Amino acid sequence: MTDHPGSQFGRLRMAAVAVLLIALAACATPFKADVSRFHQSQLPAPQGQTFVVVAEDPRLAGGLEFATYAGLVRDRLARLGYTPVDDAAKATLIVHFDYGIDNGRERVRSTPGMGAWGPWYGPGWGPRWGGAWGGAWGPRWGGAWGGPWRMGWYDPFFDGGIDSYTVFTSGISLKIDRAADNLRLFEGRAEAVSTSNRLQYLVPNLVEAMFTNFPGNSGETTRISVAPEHK
Repeated sequence: MTDHPGSQFGRLRMAAVAVLLIALAACATPFKADVSRFHQSQLPAPQGQTFVVVAEDPRLAGGLEFATYAGLVRDRLARLGYTPVDDAAKATLIVHFDYGIDNGRERVRSTPGMGAWGPWYGPGWGPRWGGAWGGAWGPRWGGAWGGPWRMGWYDPFFDGGIDSYTVFTSGISLKIDRAADNLRLFEGRAEAVSTSNRLQYLVPNLVEAMFTNFPGNSGETTRISVAPEHK
């Protein structure tokens, strides 16, 4: 027996298909990387100055994973005109790099009548960035390290019709010091919300976002689209 499109069962089937299509479309939606950058006027224009990339977290130093992601930063700086070196004693710039991801949170779709919050949740999950720019990310990427879940930070998955799903907050940190006197020249953070928890996909895209129009306008936060993951 064929279900007539106008029958109750037919309408339910059509609704189920619509929900599935919305869910699939949401999964393919690129997430947005929010990039905040601050820099001193002393940050030298790229004219061959030497630099070395080091781990902000000593626990990452020497690891193959860190070396892989640090290589992305190294390549981007080299393309700008800085010269990479392996020995920090020969570097004029010290680049501190960090990355990570939280454990994820369950989210539900936005519904009409949420009032002033719209598609965002609440006033925040703690102090922005977990504290000052000195590397205090809260418990290291182990949960709510603060920042992205404040009101106004964009969660693109509220735009779809998914009822329940897990989202992850990922981020990178980049700091550049002048080697001669440890003067901080640049600080930047890029973070994003996505349904992927694969650092192999997230970190390269966050690095790309960080170096888009580098060094950017000091004190400005920009939102940069990051391509969806191909599975």
